[in-house]
Amino acid sequence: MATDIRTLEERYIDSCRRHDVSPNPAILSGFFKADVKKSHHEPCTLEIVLEYLKDIDFHPLLELCLEIGSSEIEAVDIRCGSSCVLEGEYALTLMHAVNQKLGIVDLLYFSFGKDFLRDLSQRGLTCQVLNLRSSHFRKLNMAGEFMKLHTLNLDCSTSLTSFKEDCFTCMPNLMCLSMCETRISNLWTTIAALSKLPSLVELRFQNWLCCDDAGLSSGSPGADENTDFCQLTSGSYIGTSSMDFGEFSDLNSSTQEEHRTLFPFHNMILDHEFQISIEDSSDDSEVDFSSRQHEYDFMELLSNTGPRQDGEIDIQNEVSTDTLLNQNEEESSGVFTRQIADVSLKYISCHASPICFEKHYREYMIASLPKLKVLDNLLIRKIDRERATNTFSKYFEYLPYKRKQKESVVSILQKREIKASQAHVRTPMQKSSYSSGKSQYFYTRSLCAAKVGSSPWPLLHRLGISGYNTGDESRSFRPRQFEYHPSISCLMVFGTLDGEIVVVNHENEKIVSYIPSLGAMNSVLGLCWLKKYPSKLIAGSDNGSLKLYDIKHMPPAVTGIHYSAGTVTFDEFDQLTSVHVNSSDELFLASGYSKHVALYDISSGRRLQDVKLWDLRQKPLQPCYTASSSKGNVMVCFSPDDHYLLVSAVDNEVKQLLAVDGRVHLNFGIAPTGSSQNYTRSYYLNGRDYIVSGSCDEHVVRVCCAQTGRRLRDISLEGKSSGTSMFVQSLRGDPFRDFNMSILAAYTRPSSKSEIVKVNLLTSTDHYSKENSRLQNSRPSKSMGA
Repeated sequence: MATDIRTLEERYIDSCRRHDVSPNPAILSGFFKADVKKSHHEPCTLEIVLEYLKDIDFHPLLELCLEIGSSEIEAVDIRCGSSCVLEGEYALTLMHAVNQKLGIVDLLYFSFGKDFLRDLSQRGLTCQVLNLRSSHFRKLNMAGEFMKLHTLNLDCSTSLTSFKEDCFTCMPNLMCLSMCETRISNLWTTIAALSKLPSLVELRFQNWLCCDDAGLSSGSPGADENTDFCQLTSGSYIGTSSMDFGEFSDLNSSTQEEHRTLFPFHNMILDHEFQISIEDSSDDSEVDFSSRQHEYDFMELLSNTGPRQDGEIDIQNEVSTDTLLNQNEEESSGVFTRQIADVSLKYISCHASPICFEKHYREYMIASLPKLKVLDNLLIRKIDRERATNTFSKYFEYLPYKRKQKESVVSILQKREIKASQAHVRTPMQKSSYSSGKSQYFYTRSLCAAKVGSSPWPLLHRLGISGYNTGDESRSFRPRQFEYHPSISCLMVFGTLDGEIVVVNHENEKIVSYIPSLGAMNSVLGLCWLKKYPSKLIAGSDNGSLKLYDIKHMPPAVTGIHYSAGTVTFDEFDQLTSVHVNSSDELFLASGYSKHVALYDISSGRRLQDVKLWDLRQKPLQPCYTASSSKGNVMVCFSPDDHYLLVSAVDNEVKQLLAVDGRVHLNFGIAPTGSSQNYTRSYYLNGRDYIVSGSCDEHVVRVCCAQTGRRLRDISLEGKSSGTSMFVQSLRGDPFRDFNMSILAAYTRPSSKSEIVKVNLLTSTDHYSKENSRLQNSRPSKSMGA
């Protein structure tokens, strides 16, 4: 027989007496409220408010929590609305002691610290609602068991930028997730993480609120000005968490309150969106949230909201299936308009995370999460899903090379072997029963698509060359520009802000040659390898100095001796930023901030003439053609096969031109930031198949198809510690490895040093970490024999 509330209270008081502790008034008040609920035939919930507890209250309360499982208490809600003196270890122990009857854990403005968060995420909880607003997660990694959790609120967690690959696999029943006012920004890694949630039907990264000239209206599809996600989910005890969203039409009066708690966004939208019908639900019941009482007055989510209006618009009017505007431009500015019959309503975005300002964000999320029913407080209708599918196919590439479905590497290799064996036994008059018309690149591209598809978090590895062979083990370099070697796959050269030239084997991270500055150069901005003479390179600095070096004559370490053998000095070029050598290693171009481009003879070292864009096979009297950008051009490069020119202008204006006549072949349509200082650089990847583009005001590199312009992936750069932002100073595609590149990333802090980051889209970061951990664990200890 279950222990009744009063008996449980008496046992608590007796335990306090045994531990020589006075009964905590907040706990006694909780018993009283639970008894009142029982007398009113309401769910019998015991509420524990941690801010009223001290460490001395722990032991009697722990004994109480251990007995709750056999009592008539149906659920225990644990809250902390302000600072708390109770140790985090004690708080977590109490939560685990309650075990299966743990209902809501609400840790608003908690003060337990990072260790508490780490323990909670690693050990898990049996609660059904978990509110961790304002938490200090940076990269979410929920590794413990959260099997009963159906509602998770991470709003205002301003340190949260990304997710671990498997952070949501421990939450199979999670249905509602809110992450407003976080720093989540990457569409691809976010979807990869959220796709591990099979039960997710409500998702929120912002609040869309309806407003008019008088301010926010009660017609808002979100919470009113005094409610937030936490309060909506804490109004009553939550029962089962496995309810199917499609079962709305079968709800009876005994489960409606539970349903309202499970799906707070949905019910408010049904109220405030005037009973908009959804194609996959026949529920048209009216639910009024305006009369709901909330016992706890936490900090208001919407601090800048206006007064509510009295009265309602006619709820019989329905939304036409084609009246919802395409919200790409409107959402990016935080405002859009929806027409309901003859009434036009304006919606504003509140507390949006950066991801909401990504172009086509809503369509991308809807198309990628087919089970989602509500996004940012707005119901997803059939027309929304159709529009999202069309938008996704137009602007995004699901997998490389237009692959429609994910495929395993093993399957692709088996198909290749089958085709090879059939081709081997086939007579000249026979046709292969397997697809014989596939190009020589088919399997390579298929393997790349399979690997990229299984690596949502690409491997980012900082090139670690600090102190190697430079004579000073404590020093580190400050890279300013770099170039892959065109014919030796392991070599890379980079120039520094201090005028040094460093040739490095980027595979083993060892320095091959080191050329000190010795006062001759400033920041090295231009680097280019010769093609016929693979040991030679040209370097140019911002003070106009131009030199040719032969790395065969340069030592790998600083010896105090300046080696001039193999060095050629050219006439200076003022305000230099880049150099380029022609295919025959006879001439090279120098360009910079001036309007002129200089042509040099490599053998003589003489400057020949200034040029614009010329056909050097003819007399340089007129350019072949002239092409311009709406903003200042930053750089231009040829595709490897010379078919195209890739032109990058200020603030993400990236276009591909036909090299033969300068016509625009493709505008990549990258969203601008509005900054006139956002210098954009773009290069080819995988030959001419893809491009990579990055800008100096943004921490993201975009990978786009060079034939369609569709975005394949965004790569986000994160600093080593919380609050440190990075931006793209330069980048290059690896000429020998598909979907590999390097990025010269710099920190916004002046004291921080720039670094070269190698990126491998074919390998997942988490997989790489696990593999390294496995290899380290399998290695024999040093004390063991061979």
